[in-house]
Amino acid sequence: MEPFELPHQHEDSSHLHELEEYLRRTDYFQTVALVFRQLSDASRVRLFWLLCHCEECVVNLAAMMGMSPPALSHHLRQLRESGLIVSRRDGKEVYYKAAESEQAQLLHRMIERTVEIACPEEGEDVASVPHLPPLDAHALEGAHGCSAEQLETIRRVHEALTADLSSRITIDELSRRFLMNPSTMKEVFKAVYGQSIAAHIREHRMERAAELLRETDASMAEIAAAIGYESASKFSAEFRKAYGALPTEYRRAARAEKR
Repeated sequence: MEPFELPHQHEDSSHLHELEEYLRRTDYFQTVALVFRQLSDASRVRLFWLLCHCEECVVNLAAMMGMSPPALSHHLRQLRESGLIVSRRDGKEVYYKAAESEQAQLLHRMIERTVEIACPEEGEDVASVPHLPPLDAHALEGAHGCSAEQLETIRRVHEALTADLSSRITIDELSRRFLMNPSTMKEVFKAVYGQSIAAHIREHRMERAAELLRETDASMAEIAAAIGYESASKFSAEFRKAYGALPTEYRRAARAEKR
C-alpha cells in the first residue's frame, strides 16, 4: 500500500508518518470498537464489573443484578463472545468470571477509575466499600452534552416505550406526547443509552421473549403478540439474530438445562 500523501505539509507533521503503519491496521481498531460496544449498556458494565470480583452461576448473578436469568444470559453471551469473561461447568451449573486477560484487566481499571469505585480487597467486608449515589438527570447534565430537562424527558420516553412491549409507538407519537423534536429525541436517546431507539427496544423485546420462552408454555404466536410482533415468523427471525437460535430451539435448550 502506497504511503499517504499529506495535502498540507507543516513543519511539525513529519512524525505523522510514523503512525501510518498502525493507522492502516483497521482490524486493530475494529477489535477495540467491538470491545467498547459491550460497554455501551449500563447493565453489561455492572455485570462485567461484578464478574471482575467474583465467580458465580447465572441464578445468583441474576439475583444480585436484579434481572431475570434470560436477560442476564443475553448479556453474558455478549461479554463472552467479546472475550471479556469466561465460563466453566460444574455439574448442572455454569459459572462465570472475568477473563484473566490484559484487555479485561484494563477495562476493569478503567471502569473503576471513571466512577471512582473502591475495589474491595480480599477479606474486606464489601459492605464497607463506599456506594456511589444514584445519578439523576441533574447529576448527568452535561455528561452527554444534554440538558437536565432533555435527560428527564428521555427517561420518560424510555418508560413509555418499555411499559407495554406489545404496543408499538412511533417517533412522531412520542414527539407529540413529550414535546420534543424527533431528531433531538433520537440524538439524546442514543447519547444516554448508547443505542438507537429501535435497537434498544428490540433488545428489550427479545429479552422479554426469552423470559417467556423459558418460564411459560405460551405459543410462538402468543409470545410474538406479547412483544409487539404481528407475525410469528418475523419474531422468530429477529430472535434468531439476537440469540443465535430459533425460539423453539432456545426453549428446548432452556428446559434441558433445568433437568
